[in-house]
Amino acid sequence: MADARAAAAASFPLRAYGAVAGLALPVLKLLHASRVRAGKEDPARRGERFGVASLPRPQGRLVWLHAASVGETNSVLPLIERLTGEGASVLLTTVTRTSAEIAAQRLPQGAFHQYAPFDAPQLVRRFLTHWQPDLALVVESEIWPGTFARLARTGIPLAIINGRMSARSGAKWEKSGAFGRAVFGCVSLCLAQSEADAARYRKLGVADVRSPGNLKFDAAAPQADPAAVAALSAQMAGRPLWLAASTHPGEDETVLAAHKHLAERFPGLLTLLMPRHPVRGGDIAALASGAGLKAAQRSCGAFPVADLDVYIADTLGEMGLFLRLAPAVFLGGSFAPVGGHNPVEPAQLNVPLVTGPLVANARAVYRDLWDAQAAVRVDDPAELGPAIARLLADEPGRKAMAARAFAVAEAGAGALDRTLEHLRSLLYADSGARDGISGE
Repeated sequence: MADARAAAAASFPLRAYGAVAGLALPVLKLLHASRVRAGKEDPARRGERFGVASLPRPQGRLVWLHAASVGETNSVLPLIERLTGEGASVLLTTVTRTSAEIAAQRLPQGAFHQYAPFDAPQLVRRFLTHWQPDLALVVESEIWPGTFARLARTGIPLAIINGRMSARSGAKWEKSGAFGRAVFGCVSLCLAQSEADAARYRKLGVADVRSPGNLKFDAAAPQADPAAVAALSAQMAGRPLWLAASTHPGEDETVLAAHKHLAERFPGLLTLLMPRHPVRGGDIAALASGAGLKAAQRSCGAFPVADLDVYIADTLGEMGLFLRLAPAVFLGGSFAPVGGHNPVEPAQLNVPLVTGPLVANARAVYRDLWDAQAAVRVDDPAELGPAIARLLADEPGRKAMAARAFAVAEAGAGALDRTLEHLRSLLYADSGARDGISGE
Protein backbone atom coordinates (compact mmCIF):
# COMPACT_ATOMS: atom_id res chain seq x y z
CA MET A 1 0.00 0.00 0.00
CA ALA A 2 2.88 2.36 0.71
CA ASP A 3 4.07 2.04 -2.90
CA ALA A 4 0.56 2.72 -4.20
CA ARG A 5 0.24 5.82 -2.02
CA ALA A 6 3.62 7.11 -3.16
CA ALA A 7 2.64 6.54 -6.79
CA ALA A 8 -0.59 8.48 -6.26
CA ALA A 9 1.32 11.35 -4.65
CA ALA A 10 3.79 11.40 -7.57
CA SER A 11 1.04 11.48 -10.21
CA PHE A 12 0.81 14.43 -12.58
CA PRO A 13 -2.51 15.79 -11.18
CA LEU A 14 -1.13 16.11 -7.65
CA ARG A 15 2.22 17.43 -8.84
CA ALA A 16 0.33 20.07 -10.84
CA TYR A 17 -1.85 20.92 -7.84
CA GLY A 18 1.25 21.36 -5.71
CA ALA A 19 2.89 23.62 -8.26
CA VAL A 20 -0.16 25.88 -8.46
CA ALA A 21 -0.70 25.90 -4.69
CA GLY A 22 2.95 26.77 -4.17
CA LEU A 23 2.51 29.91 -6.26
CA ALA A 24 -0.58 30.94 -4.29
CA LEU A 25 1.26 32.06 -1.15
CA PRO A 26 0.72 35.80 -1.76
CA VAL A 27 -2.98 35.12 -2.23
CA LEU A 28 -3.10 33.08 0.99
CA LYS A 29 -1.48 35.97 2.87
CA LEU A 30 -4.14 38.35 1.56
CA LEU A 31 -6.87 35.84 2.41
CA HIS A 32 -5.56 35.46 5.94
CA ALA A 33 -5.40 39.22 6.44
CA SER A 34 -8.99 39.54 5.24
CA ARG A 35 -10.11 36.81 7.64
CA VAL A 36 -8.29 38.53 10.51
CA ARG A 37 -10.19 41.73 9.79
CA ALA A 38 -13.45 39.75 9.79
CA GLY A 39 -12.60 38.19 13.18
CA LYS A 40 -12.27 34.70 11.68
CA GLU A 41 -8.54 34.29 12.38
CA ASP A 42 -6.43 34.84 15.48
CA PRO A 43 -3.75 37.40 14.55
CA ALA A 44 -1.60 36.34 17.51
CA ARG A 45 -1.31 32.84 16.03
CA ARG A 46 -0.82 33.78 12.39
CA GLY A 47 2.33 31.68 12.07
CA GLU A 48 0.46 28.44 12.67
CA ARG A 49 -1.64 28.98 9.54
CA PHE A 50 1.63 29.22 7.61
CA GLY A 51 3.18 26.08 9.10
CA VAL A 52 5.17 27.72 11.91
CA ALA A 53 4.64 25.80 15.15
CA SER A 54 4.13 27.71 18.39
CA LEU A 55 4.83 24.68 20.60
CA PRO A 56 7.62 22.07 20.76
CA ARG A 57 7.00 18.52 19.59
CA PRO A 58 6.52 16.17 22.56
CA GLN A 59 8.59 13.02 22.88
CA GLY A 60 7.13 9.67 21.90
CA ARG A 61 4.33 8.75 19.52
CA LEU A 62 2.32 11.64 18.15
CA VAL A 63 -1.06 11.49 16.44
CA TRP A 64 -2.03 14.48 14.32
CA LEU A 65 -5.81 14.83 14.16
CA HIS A 66 -7.46 17.49 12.00
CA ALA A 67 -11.08 18.56 12.53
CA ALA A 68 -12.66 21.45 10.67
CA SER A 69 -14.74 23.11 13.36
CA VAL A 70 -16.80 22.74 16.54
CA GLY A 71 -19.02 19.80 15.60
CA GLU A 72 -16.15 17.67 14.36
CA THR A 73 -14.02 18.63 17.35
CA ASN A 74 -16.70 17.57 19.82
CA SER A 75 -17.20 14.25 18.02
CA VAL A 76 -13.53 13.24 18.35
CA LEU A 77 -12.88 14.36 21.94
CA PRO A 78 -13.60 10.84 23.28
CA LEU A 79 -11.14 9.39 20.74
CA ILE A 80 -8.50 11.92 21.80
CA GLU A 81 -9.04 10.94 25.44
CA ARG A 82 -8.57 7.26 24.58
CA LEU A 83 -5.43 7.89 22.52
CA THR A 84 -3.81 10.00 25.24
CA GLY A 85 -4.87 7.40 27.80
CA GLU A 86 -2.85 4.83 25.86
CA GLY A 87 0.25 7.00 26.03
CA ALA A 88 0.20 8.83 22.69
CA SER A 89 0.32 12.59 22.38
CA VAL A 90 -2.35 14.19 20.19
CA LEU A 91 -1.97 17.32 18.12
CA LEU A 92 -5.42 18.64 17.24
CA THR A 93 -5.63 21.14 14.41
CA THR A 94 -8.71 23.11 13.43
CA VAL A 95 -9.51 26.15 11.30
CA THR A 96 -12.08 28.15 13.27
CA ARG A 97 -11.47 30.29 16.34
CA THR A 98 -14.53 28.84 18.07
CA SER A 99 -13.15 25.31 17.78
CA ALA A 100 -9.82 26.53 19.16
CA GLU A 101 -11.64 27.90 22.22
CA ILE A 102 -13.45 24.58 22.68
CA ALA A 103 -10.12 22.78 22.43
CA ALA A 104 -8.57 25.03 25.06
CA GLN A 105 -11.40 24.18 27.45
CA ARG A 106 -11.80 20.46 26.84
CA LEU A 107 -8.62 18.81 25.57
CA PRO A 108 -7.21 16.25 28.03
CA GLN A 109 -3.65 16.19 29.30
CA GLY A 110 -1.38 14.95 26.55
CA ALA A 111 -3.31 16.76 23.81
CA PHE A 112 -2.81 20.29 22.49
CA HIS A 113 -4.12 22.55 19.75
CA GLN A 114 -2.65 24.35 16.76
CA TYR A 115 -4.31 25.97 13.76
CA ALA A 116 -3.99 23.96 10.55
CA PRO A 117 -1.66 25.25 7.85
CA PHE A 118 -3.01 26.30 4.50
CA ASP A 119 -2.76 23.53 1.89
CA ALA A 120 0.35 24.83 0.10
CA PRO A 121 3.38 22.52 -0.23
CA GLN A 122 5.96 24.74 1.48
CA LEU A 123 3.60 25.32 4.43
CA VAL A 124 2.63 21.67 4.87
CA ARG A 125 6.28 20.62 4.55
CA ARG A 126 7.27 23.10 7.27
CA PHE A 127 4.46 21.82 9.50
CA LEU A 128 5.37 18.15 9.06
CA THR A 129 9.09 18.75 9.44
CA HIS A 130 8.45 20.11 12.91
CA TRP A 131 5.76 17.73 14.12
CA GLN A 132 6.85 14.40 12.53
CA PRO A 133 3.54 12.65 13.35
CA ASP A 134 3.36 8.88 13.53
CA LEU A 135 -0.22 8.91 12.26
CA ALA A 136 -2.41 11.54 10.59
CA LEU A 137 -6.20 11.53 10.99
CA VAL A 138 -8.72 13.77 9.25
CA VAL A 139 -12.32 13.95 10.42
CA GLU A 140 -15.41 13.47 8.26
CA SER A 141 -14.98 15.27 4.92
CA GLU A 142 -11.73 17.19 5.30
CA ILE A 143 -10.00 16.52 1.97
CA TRP A 144 -6.79 18.47 1.40
CA PRO A 145 -4.98 17.28 -1.77
CA GLY A 146 -1.60 18.86 -1.03
CA THR A 147 -1.52 17.59 2.54
CA PHE A 148 -2.65 14.11 1.48
CA ALA A 149 0.10 13.98 -1.14
CA ARG A 150 2.81 15.11 1.28
CA LEU A 151 1.77 12.51 3.85
CA ALA A 152 1.80 9.75 1.23
CA ARG A 153 5.14 10.88 -0.16
CA THR A 154 6.75 10.74 3.29
CA GLY A 155 5.16 7.44 4.34
CA ILE A 156 3.07 8.80 7.23
CA PRO A 157 -0.13 6.73 7.50
CA LEU A 158 -3.28 8.72 6.79
CA ALA A 159 -6.78 7.73 7.91
CA ILE A 160 -10.11 9.41 7.34
CA ILE A 161 -12.16 8.86 10.50
CA ASN A 162 -15.92 9.22 10.88
CA GLY A 163 -15.79 9.68 7.13
CA ARG A 164 -18.82 11.03 5.34
CA MET A 165 -19.30 11.52 1.65
CA SER A 166 -22.62 12.79 0.35
CA ALA A 167 -23.94 11.60 -3.00
CA ARG A 168 -23.40 15.11 -4.41
CA SER A 169 -19.80 15.34 -3.17
CA GLY A 170 -19.06 11.84 -4.38
CA ALA A 171 -20.35 12.71 -7.86
CA LYS A 172 -18.19 15.85 -7.95
CA TRP A 173 -15.08 13.92 -7.00
CA GLU A 174 -15.87 11.28 -9.65
CA LYS A 175 -16.11 14.00 -12.28
CA SER A 176 -12.63 15.19 -11.33
CA GLY A 177 -11.27 11.98 -12.89
CA ALA A 178 -7.57 11.29 -12.44
CA PHE A 179 -7.20 14.08 -9.89
CA GLY A 180 -9.78 12.58 -7.53
CA ARG A 181 -8.34 9.07 -7.92
CA ALA A 182 -4.90 10.42 -7.04
CA VAL A 183 -6.17 12.29 -3.98
CA PHE A 184 -8.00 9.28 -2.55
CA GLY A 185 -5.17 6.97 -3.54
CA CYS A 186 -3.08 8.74 -0.89
CA VAL A 187 -5.36 7.49 1.92
CA SER A 188 -4.20 4.49 3.96
CA LEU A 189 -7.56 3.76 5.60
CA CYS A 190 -11.07 5.22 5.61
CA LEU A 191 -13.39 4.56 8.55
CA ALA A 192 -16.80 5.64 7.27
CA GLN A 193 -19.89 6.60 9.25
CA SER A 194 -22.20 4.33 7.26
CA GLU A 195 -22.16 1.70 4.54
CA ALA A 196 -23.45 4.28 2.05
CA ASP A 197 -20.51 6.56 2.84
CA ALA A 198 -18.12 3.59 2.65
CA ALA A 199 -19.38 2.61 -0.80
CA ARG A 200 -18.72 6.13 -2.11
CA TYR A 201 -15.17 6.17 -0.74
CA ARG A 202 -14.47 2.78 -2.35
CA LYS A 203 -15.78 4.06 -5.66
CA LEU A 204 -13.41 7.03 -5.42
CA GLY A 205 -10.40 4.75 -5.05
CA VAL A 206 -9.61 4.42 -1.34
CA ALA A 207 -7.94 1.01 -1.05
CA ASP A 208 -9.03 0.11 2.49
CA VAL A 209 -12.51 1.22 3.59
CA ARG A 210 -14.44 0.02 6.64
CA SER A 211 -17.62 1.15 8.38
CA PRO A 212 -17.31 1.09 12.19
CA GLY A 213 -20.20 3.53 12.72
CA ASN A 214 -20.63 7.15 13.69
CA LEU A 215 -18.44 8.59 16.46
CA LYS A 216 -21.07 11.19 17.27
CA PHE A 217 -23.09 8.48 19.03
CA ASP A 218 -20.18 7.88 21.42
CA ALA A 219 -19.56 11.52 22.30
CA ALA A 220 -20.69 12.46 25.79
CA ALA A 221 -23.83 14.54 26.08
CA PRO A 222 -22.97 18.25 26.40
CA GLN A 223 -22.46 19.18 30.03
CA ALA A 224 -23.94 22.00 32.08
CA ASP A 225 -23.43 23.48 35.53
CA PRO A 226 -26.46 22.38 37.61
CA ALA A 227 -26.45 25.74 39.42
CA ALA A 228 -26.64 27.60 36.11
CA VAL A 229 -29.49 25.35 34.95
CA ALA A 230 -31.39 25.98 38.18
CA ALA A 231 -30.81 29.74 38.08
CA LEU A 232 -31.99 30.19 34.49
CA SER A 233 -34.90 27.82 35.00
CA ALA A 234 -36.06 29.91 37.96
CA GLN A 235 -35.81 33.10 35.90
CA MET A 236 -38.01 31.60 33.18
CA ALA A 237 -40.40 29.73 35.47
CA GLY A 238 -43.96 29.49 34.20
CA ARG A 239 -43.20 30.78 30.70
CA PRO A 240 -43.67 28.67 27.57
CA LEU A 241 -40.38 28.49 25.72
CA TRP A 242 -38.44 26.71 22.98
CA LEU A 243 -34.88 26.69 21.65
CA ALA A 244 -33.55 27.43 18.19
CA ALA A 245 -29.93 26.20 18.24
CA SER A 246 -26.97 26.47 15.87
CA THR A 247 -28.73 28.88 13.55
CA HIS A 248 -27.11 30.44 10.49
CA PRO A 249 -27.79 33.67 8.59
CA GLY A 250 -31.20 33.43 6.96
CA GLU A 251 -32.53 31.07 9.61
CA ASP A 252 -32.78 33.72 12.32
CA GLU A 253 -35.54 35.45 10.38
CA THR A 254 -37.38 32.13 10.16
CA VAL A 255 -37.06 31.69 13.94
CA LEU A 256 -38.34 35.21 14.63
CA ALA A 257 -41.33 34.62 12.33
CA ALA A 258 -41.99 31.34 14.15
CA HIS A 259 -41.90 33.22 17.46
CA LYS A 260 -44.63 35.57 16.28
CA HIS A 261 -46.77 32.62 15.17
CA LEU A 262 -46.25 30.81 18.48
CA ALA A 263 -46.82 33.89 20.66
CA GLU A 264 -50.41 34.13 19.40
CA ARG A 265 -51.12 30.71 20.87
CA PHE A 266 -48.75 30.73 23.85
CA PRO A 267 -48.90 34.09 25.67
CA GLY A 268 -45.66 35.06 27.37
CA LEU A 269 -43.61 32.89 25.00
CA LEU A 270 -39.82 33.10 25.27
CA THR A 271 -37.65 32.06 22.33
CA LEU A 272 -34.11 31.01 23.17
CA LEU A 273 -31.97 31.65 20.09
CA MET A 274 -28.44 30.21 20.01
CA PRO A 275 -26.50 31.13 16.85
CA ARG A 276 -23.91 28.72 15.55
CA HIS A 277 -21.38 31.55 15.66
CA PRO A 278 -21.75 33.66 18.83
CA VAL A 279 -20.21 36.70 17.16
CA ARG A 280 -23.52 37.18 15.33
CA GLY A 281 -25.41 37.96 18.53
CA GLY A 282 -25.53 41.70 17.90
CA ASP A 283 -26.81 41.24 14.36
CA ILE A 284 -29.58 38.96 15.60
CA ALA A 285 -30.58 41.45 18.28
CA ALA A 286 -30.91 44.08 15.56
CA LEU A 287 -33.05 41.70 13.46
CA ALA A 288 -35.33 41.05 16.42
CA SER A 289 -35.69 44.76 17.14
CA GLY A 290 -36.52 45.39 13.51
CA ALA A 291 -39.24 42.75 13.76
CA GLY A 292 -40.78 44.54 16.74
CA LEU A 293 -39.50 42.04 19.30
CA LYS A 294 -37.61 42.73 22.51
CA ALA A 295 -34.33 40.81 22.57
CA ALA A 296 -31.31 40.65 24.88
CA GLN A 297 -27.90 39.03 24.60
CA ARG A 298 -26.48 36.65 27.18
CA SER A 299 -22.97 37.73 26.21
CA CYS A 300 -23.83 41.24 27.47
CA GLY A 301 -24.86 39.91 30.88
CA ALA A 302 -28.60 40.12 30.24
CA PHE A 303 -31.13 37.83 31.91
CA PRO A 304 -34.38 36.43 30.48
CA VAL A 305 -36.62 38.99 32.18
CA ALA A 306 -40.39 38.76 32.07
CA ASP A 307 -41.04 41.14 29.17
CA LEU A 308 -38.35 39.65 26.91
CA ASP A 309 -39.38 37.96 23.65
CA VAL A 310 -36.03 36.58 22.49
CA TYR A 311 -33.06 35.62 24.66
CA ILE A 312 -29.95 35.36 22.47
CA ALA A 313 -27.56 32.72 23.80
CA ASP A 314 -24.48 34.12 22.06
CA THR A 315 -22.00 32.39 24.34
CA LEU A 316 -19.60 29.51 23.87
CA GLY A 317 -19.95 26.01 25.30
CA GLU A 318 -23.49 26.33 26.70
CA MET A 319 -25.40 23.99 24.40
CA GLY A 320 -25.86 21.57 27.30
CA LEU A 321 -27.31 24.33 29.46
CA PHE A 322 -29.96 25.44 26.99
CA LEU A 323 -30.89 21.94 25.86
CA ARG A 324 -31.64 21.13 29.51
CA LEU A 325 -34.03 24.09 29.67
CA ALA A 326 -35.94 23.54 26.42
CA PRO A 327 -39.02 21.34 25.92
CA ALA A 328 -38.37 21.39 22.15
CA VAL A 329 -35.54 22.45 19.86
CA PHE A 330 -35.11 23.47 16.25
CA LEU A 331 -31.60 22.57 15.10
CA GLY A 332 -30.28 25.02 12.55
CA GLY A 333 -28.07 24.59 9.55
CA SER A 334 -30.99 22.66 8.09
CA PHE A 335 -32.72 25.47 6.19
CA ALA A 336 -29.45 27.25 5.38
CA PRO A 337 -27.27 25.39 2.84
CA VAL A 338 -24.63 24.20 5.30
CA GLY A 339 -25.60 20.54 5.66
CA GLY A 340 -27.13 20.41 9.13
CA HIS A 341 -25.65 19.85 12.59
CA ASN A 342 -25.34 17.00 15.05
CA PRO A 343 -28.79 15.74 16.18
CA VAL A 344 -27.35 13.25 18.68
CA GLU A 345 -26.94 15.87 21.43
CA PRO A 346 -30.69 16.66 21.71
CA ALA A 347 -31.43 12.93 21.52
CA GLN A 348 -29.04 12.20 24.39
CA LEU A 349 -30.77 14.82 26.55
CA ASN A 350 -34.35 13.79 25.71
CA VAL A 351 -35.22 16.98 23.84
CA PRO A 352 -37.69 16.60 20.93
CA LEU A 353 -36.11 17.81 17.70
CA VAL A 354 -37.43 19.70 14.68
CA THR A 355 -35.22 20.04 11.61
CA GLY A 356 -35.27 21.40 8.11
CA PRO A 357 -34.44 19.24 5.08
CA LEU A 358 -30.81 20.24 4.37
CA VAL A 359 -28.92 17.78 6.56
CA ALA A 360 -26.44 16.08 4.22
CA ASN A 361 -23.66 16.30 6.83
CA ALA A 362 -25.47 13.83 9.09
CA ARG A 363 -28.11 12.35 6.80
CA ALA A 364 -27.68 8.76 8.05
CA VAL A 365 -28.37 9.81 11.66
CA TYR A 366 -31.31 12.00 10.68
CA ARG A 367 -32.73 9.19 8.56
CA ASP A 368 -32.64 6.87 11.58
CA LEU A 369 -34.43 9.50 13.66
CA TRP A 370 -37.07 10.20 11.01
CA ASP A 371 -37.69 6.51 10.38
CA ALA A 372 -38.19 5.96 14.12
CA GLN A 373 -40.54 8.96 14.34
CA ALA A 374 -37.98 10.38 16.74
CA ALA A 375 -37.66 13.80 15.06
CA VAL A 376 -39.87 16.12 13.01
CA ARG A 377 -38.78 17.24 9.54
CA VAL A 378 -40.31 20.36 8.01
CA ASP A 379 -39.47 21.20 4.40
CA ASP A 380 -40.94 24.73 4.37
CA PRO A 381 -39.56 27.35 6.81
CA ALA A 382 -43.11 28.66 7.23
CA GLU A 383 -44.01 25.37 8.89
CA LEU A 384 -41.47 25.72 11.70
CA GLY A 385 -43.84 27.62 14.00
CA PRO A 386 -46.73 25.14 13.59
CA ALA A 387 -44.38 22.18 14.13
CA ILE A 388 -43.05 23.65 17.38
CA ALA A 389 -46.61 24.52 18.45
CA ARG A 390 -47.71 20.90 18.10
CA LEU A 391 -44.87 19.78 20.33
CA LEU A 392 -45.44 22.44 22.98
CA ALA A 393 -49.14 21.55 23.14
CA ASP A 394 -48.60 17.80 23.47
CA GLU A 395 -46.48 16.89 26.49
CA PRO A 396 -47.10 13.10 26.26
CA GLY A 397 -46.23 13.18 22.56
CA ARG A 398 -43.05 15.14 23.28
CA LYS A 399 -41.92 12.66 25.87
CA ALA A 400 -42.63 9.70 23.61
CA MET A 401 -40.67 11.28 20.75
CA ALA A 402 -37.75 12.08 23.06
CA ALA A 403 -37.69 8.48 24.31
CA ARG A 404 -37.55 7.18 20.74
CA ALA A 405 -34.69 9.56 19.93
CA PHE A 406 -32.78 8.47 23.03
CA ALA A 407 -33.17 4.85 21.95
CA VAL A 408 -31.76 5.66 18.50
CA ALA A 409 -28.75 7.35 20.10
CA GLU A 410 -28.11 4.41 22.42
CA ALA A 411 -28.37 1.89 19.58
CA GLY A 412 -25.69 3.73 17.60
CA ALA A 413 -23.01 3.58 20.32
CA GLY A 414 -19.88 1.46 19.94
CA ALA A 415 -18.16 3.17 17.02
CA LEU A 416 -15.40 4.53 19.26
CA ASP A 417 -14.10 1.11 20.29
CA ARG A 418 -14.24 -0.17 16.72
CA THR A 419 -12.51 2.94 15.36
CA LEU A 420 -9.71 2.75 17.90
CA GLU A 421 -9.13 -0.93 17.15
CA HIS A 422 -8.74 -0.18 13.43
CA LEU A 423 -6.34 2.70 14.11
CA ARG A 424 -3.98 0.78 16.37
CA SER A 425 -2.52 -1.17 13.45
CA LEU A 426 -1.49 2.11 11.82
CA LEU A 427 -0.33 3.89 14.95
CA TYR A 428 1.96 1.08 16.06
CA ALA A 429 3.25 0.17 12.59
CA ASP A 430 7.01 0.41 12.02
CA SER A 431 7.84 4.01 11.08
CA GLY A 432 11.50 3.40 10.30
CA ALA A 433 11.03 3.17 6.55
CA ARG A 434 9.62 6.65 6.08
CA ASP A 435 11.23 9.12 3.71
CA GLY A 436 12.56 12.42 4.94
CA ILE A 437 9.68 14.79 5.45
CA SER A 438 11.49 17.88 4.29
CA GLY A 439 12.63 16.28 1.07
CA GLU A 440 10.82 15.53 -2.17
